[in-house]
Amino acid sequence: MALSLPLPLASPLTAAAASTFTPSFQLHPSAVSMRHGRVRAPPRGNVTAKADLLGDLGGRDPFPEEIESKFGEKVLGNVDTLHNILIPSLSALSLAGLPLQPAAAAEPLSLDDARRLLLKVVGWRLVLSDDERRPARLQCVWKVRDEACGQELVARINAALDGAEHGPAVLAMEAPNNQVRAELSTPSDDGDCLTVNDFIVAARIDKVKTLDLIPKKRVWA
Repeated sequence: MALSLPLPLASPLTAAAASTFTPSFQLHPSAVSMRHGRVRAPPRGNVTAKADLLGDLGGRDPFPEEIESKFGEKVLGNVDTLHNILIPSLSALSLAGLPLQPAAAAEPLSLDDARRLLLKVVGWRLVLSDDERRPARLQCVWKVRDEACGQELVARINAALDGAEHGPAVLAMEAPNNQVRAELSTPSDDGDCLTVNDFIVAARIDKVKTLDLIPKKRVWA
C-alpha cells in the first residue's frame, strides 16, 4: 500500500520574496564557481590580476605629432657611448688638496662666501670684525689631556704646514686650560680678513691626527 505524504510548498509570499531578492554583494565570475548549488572559492595559488584597478603603469604610445617630429632619433643618442657615473670622494671634496693662491691674487671673502667655505672644515668658527660686517679670523680650539699633549699637537700642525707660504696667525698652547688655540687670518688694508688660503690651511690642519692627544671619554656601564 502506497502512502502519500503531503509536502509543504512555499507560500506565495515567500516565493515572491525569493524572486525579488538581490544580494548586497557581488561576486566576480572568475572568483567563484557554481557546482551543485554550492559556491566554491578558487583554488589556492591562482591570482586574478585586474589592470583596470591600477591603470596603465607602463609607458604610453607616442603621439602622431611626436612621431612626425622624429624625436626618437634626437634623444636615443649613440648606443656605443660609454656612460660613467662619477661619485666624488672625500678627497675631491676637501680643500686640503688645493694649492695656495698667491698672496697678491687672494681676494678677501665676503661673509656669505666665508660661511659656505666653513662647511668644508671641521671644528672651526668665524670671528667677525668689530663692525660685524666681514669675517676677520678663523679660529679652532682643541682640548688636550695635558701640556705635553698640547706641545705635541703644536709640533704636528707645524710639521703639516711645513713649506706652506701661509700659516696660522696664532698657534699656542694654553697651559691653564689644557687646550691649543689656532687662528688664521690674512692682513689687509682694512684690517684682518679671510681668503680662500685660510680655509685651505684649515683643511690641512684638519688632517692632523689628534685622537691620541685629546682626553678619553668615560663610558658608564
